[in-house]
Amino acid sequence: MRSRRRAMVSLSSVLLAAALGGGLWLAVRRYLRSPGRTPAAGLMLMRGKTVIVTGANSGLGRATAAELLRQEARVILACRDRGRAEQTAAELRREQAQAPPAAEGSPAGELIVKELDLASLSSVRAFCREVLLEEPRLDVLINNAGVFQCPYTKTEDGFEMQFGVNHLGHFLLTNLLLDRLKDSAPSRIVVVSSKLYKYGEINFEDLNSELNYNKSFCYSQSKLANILFTRELARRLEGTNVTVNVLHPGIVRTNLGRHINIPLLVKPLFNLVSWAFFKTPEEGAQTSIYLASSAEVEGVTGKYFGDCKQEELLPKAMDDSVARKLWDISEVMVGILE
Repeated sequence: MRSRRRAMVSLSSVLLAAALGGGLWLAVRRYLRSPGRTPAAGLMLMRGKTVIVTGANSGLGRATAAELLRQEARVILACRDRGRAEQTAAELRREQAQAPPAAEGSPAGELIVKELDLASLSSVRAFCREVLLEEPRLDVLINNAGVFQCPYTKTEDGFEMQFGVNHLGHFLLTNLLLDRLKDSAPSRIVVVSSKLYKYGEINFEDLNSELNYNKSFCYSQSKLANILFTRELARRLEGTNVTVNVLHPGIVRTNLGRHINIPLLVKPLFNLVSWAFFKTPEEGAQTSIYLASSAEVEGVTGKYFGDCKQEELLPKAMDDSVARKLWDISEVMVGILE
């Protein structure tokens, strides 16, 4: 009994030491990423540019919107829950009022809240009609919103939720706004994917996962679809001066993992480890901000980024025949083609 107790104490000490060590490492990393030393340093100001950020009421989207607002952009928070989005906008305005301006005497950025439910194609269409009616230009579209490993559910239009929101909703959104992006060129599209694409395949025989549902596989499938969509869209946009790139943000502490069940006894340790080793939303958003605003990637298109650097993809994420097939099927699924 004593030996078992000593072993448990020893294990706890090792885990605690690892967590504390990670905390020290994180503190150093945060210092290196403090204002003026971030990977996205040297960004050009976004003054007057109009940016749409989907899923901007929390997590990565909120952090992305906050920084672009600081850079004086007009940021449209495109969110499913309008009430939460209005609350986020009020918080961001208060934070902006308390922060020093990005440049002396510079005007403040602007926040606009619009309702967008990516699980509803009618909501996507209504959102785009409103944007096209009210916004004479669109400089950046950031497809950030997503769902992660949720129980099996379907969207309003009958699609498996992760594939429907993460891929199809953004597919329709982007296509409906393409003409405005082309008219506003040079303009940019930024797509948030995940390293977990590596564990996915595009199952054309069961895209709605009605025959078999594995929440982890379906998330990875949707993130692979994001990358293939980016690749095919880049090909179709050649010569338009509209660029599109895709990124993975790394492991970030957000509410995206709310559907993952963690045993009650493990939660304190998990929280400690996540604090030590996971990125903050501000750190995770750096690559989205970089691709949206940095002069370093002007003209760069169809590429995959992590930590503000271009990265290599697995061959299955560069299969042009699969990318074209996915595009053609997606057009039919969202009603662009009969």
